[in-house]
Amino acid sequence: MSTETDQSPTQPSIDSGTVGWAQGAALYVAAVLGTGILVLPALAAQVAGPGSILAVLALIVLSVPLAGTFAALAARHPDAGGVATFVRLALGPTAARMAGYWFFFGVCVGSPVVALLGAEYLVAVLGAERWVAFVVAPALIALPLASNLFGLRFSGRAQLALSGLLVAVVVGVVVVAAPAGAAANVEPFLPHGWAGVGAAISLFVWAFAGWEAVTHIAGEFRRPRTTIPLATAIAIVVVGACYLGLQLVTVAVLGDAAGSSPVPLLDLVDATAPSWGRVAVASVAGIVAVGVLNAYLGAFAKLGASLGRDGDLPSALGRGAEAGGVPRRALAVVALLAAGYYTAMVLTGGELTPFILIHTSCMVAVYALGVVAALRILPRFGAGWWCAAVSVLLVGGLVVLAGGNLLVPALLAVAALAVSLVRATHATRRAR
Repeated sequence: MSTETDQSPTQPSIDSGTVGWAQGAALYVAAVLGTGILVLPALAAQVAGPGSILAVLALIVLSVPLAGTFAALAARHPDAGGVATFVRLALGPTAARMAGYWFFFGVCVGSPVVALLGAEYLVAVLGAERWVAFVVAPALIALPLASNLFGLRFSGRAQLALSGLLVAVVVGVVVVAAPAGAAANVEPFLPHGWAGVGAAISLFVWAFAGWEAVTHIAGEFRRPRTTIPLATAIAIVVVGACYLGLQLVTVAVLGDAAGSSPVPLLDLVDATAPSWGRVAVASVAGIVAVGVLNAYLGAFAKLGASLGRDGDLPSALGRGAEAGGVPRRALAVVALLAAGYYTAMVLTGGELTPFILIHTSCMVAVYALGVVAALRILPRFGAGWWCAAVSVLLVGGLVVLAGGNLLVPALLAVAALAVSLVRATHATRRAR
């Protein structure tokens, strides 16, 4: 039996939060829509042709149970620990520490990836040398770090503006590019068979991930029982519509040429709006990167503060874990982690793949514990519980796909076990 104390997080008052449904939906849109819109529609069209449209529709449907699971958990247990809190309630402190470490140290590896992706797109669109992207990327990280220093009252409003601009520009690209579509590009509908559709679904899995990120700021929502499910539902519709619209015009306009360019969004608007198309696409790249980082860096900081509060990281980081608190110390640690990961990326010549694999494998591990916890603590046979039951099967498939990439989550799990062992030893000595 563990000698650790299984602390229950303090539940915030229903009126203590500052985030409403609109800001909450904006945070979800940023966390989920992500940088995938810059490249994934074209890559999916390349591997599946027009059949990639079916892949988007499938992922919209499949994302509902996963989004519903984390919305139900966050609505019932709003706390800065997010998934770590849910796991603590269901599976105990050691498992919770694993989930916390996976997200804080592992998923955080993706922050410089987002910055460099956005910067490289900006540089490619504007015709600058690639080395300029390595200078621009840190600025894309610094802006959301500064925003989160003022708390969610400020960064949530900033996110509402960013997500609103992002959706507006995506809609503009779709509307402008649509007239350049050709019916011939939609035939044959399945040039690579159903295997191509399956490959496109695998690509889009990562585009529809991110529902767990906002759970770390669930305590900042006003009336989370109603606001979080509403914000999640709005985000599912918005994200699904954006990806579906982009996929339709990508297939109709680019056809077989999809995926052959590093800047497919630019190819979409060049045919009909060459004068201002580059500005629009550059705006998308910048807004996406800053918006995603604004949502995730705030989540990392809140989680770091909760880990300090619960004794999984130094207690000095615990300030700001409470609802309404600003976790500036934890945010400083997040900044150091992002700087370290970015330095490693630069030293490897900007190679993104290893960092993406670490990010996604840690996210899959977080999902795995999160959905199991949901089955244990959500009301049995309720809507959230059924979402969790379906999600267990979906996440099980993701774990299989992750395969050997789960090495980093395994190492972080060993670190969590080591901390548990040290704490148990100290507790035994104190008892003696």
